[in-house]
Amino acid sequence: MMRHYNIPIFVPHKGCPNDCVFCNQKKITGERESKNLAETEVVIKEALSTMKRPYYAEIAFFGGSFTGIDISLQKKYLEIAEKFIRSGEVDGIRLSTRPDYISAEILDMLKNHGVTAVELGAQSMDDEVLTKNRRGHRAEDTVKAVKLLKEYGFETGLQMMTGMYGSDSEKDILSGRKIAGLSPDTVRIYPTVVLGDTMLEALYLSGEYVPPTLDESVEVCAALYRIFDEKGIKIIRAGLQSTDTICEKGSIVAGAYHSAFGELVRSRILRDEIEEKVKSGEKTIDVDKKQLSAAIGQKKSNVKYIKEKYGIDIEVKGI
Repeated sequence: MMRHYNIPIFVPHKGCPNDCVFCNQKKITGERESKNLAETEVVIKEALSTMKRPYYAEIAFFGGSFTGIDISLQKKYLEIAEKFIRSGEVDGIRLSTRPDYISAEILDMLKNHGVTAVELGAQSMDDEVLTKNRRGHRAEDTVKAVKLLKEYGFETGLQMMTGMYGSDSEKDILSGRKIAGLSPDTVRIYPTVVLGDTMLEALYLSGEYVPPTLDESVEVCAALYRIFDEKGIKIIRAGLQSTDTICEKGSIVAGAYHSAFGELVRSRILRDEIEEKVKSGEKTIDVDKKQLSAAIGQKKSNVKYIKEKYGIDIEVKGI
């Protein structure tokens, strides 16, 4: 089985025109300073030394808005990555950017430098929510950018957030449906967390922003999973990746953070499936053995849920 590796190069805040209310990229990425060009090559070589073939590997420029960086610096980063493509050690380049930082000129340059996938921080498809969070772009910018990326043949990813300031579960689901309607190749779902030293922290402390609970966020994301699954859209990730600063004891002030958030979402989806089987009279539930842990739930939460709601002891078996 071929493994897929991302070699992350974080460029926090580079290319970003402003700080969104929720954003402190240096804490999100765990990077205090952007990697300089020499360090970038070292990071790539170190990552490659740990990888076993066969693999498909991409160098991934994340953390900021890559296509907003000075064009000469963009090219220097990409030229370093290109060397590893030419040597056959890496298969492609992935980067993240803003929907309003996409143009034919930019995509021509990316194409010529070996970029294969572009992810857009759409976050919401509700203009009022985007404005409240100081995103600086509109939903229509995402629509236009996706159309252009597809015309150029890039693998296209969209990132969205749930529980943003000014949003609610209904708006989140509607955004998810609009994103699914654009047919991206991949999506990432990030529940909003309140980080220290952000405007959102001030809104939270004043009581103006009340973040969804962990359970509410899991429920919304489970609904989004179903929407994307129905469209055949690959879900790369749900929940922020844990770093030294992004953890329960780190810089998170409030919000639906859990180090295994994606597992909680999968568990909730399986719980709903189990519940339907229980309603039809089943007490022994067969699931794919790869999903057994999620089906049982953390600390047997799904089994306990069925017991409390229906007074039934079920056995969940992996097949």
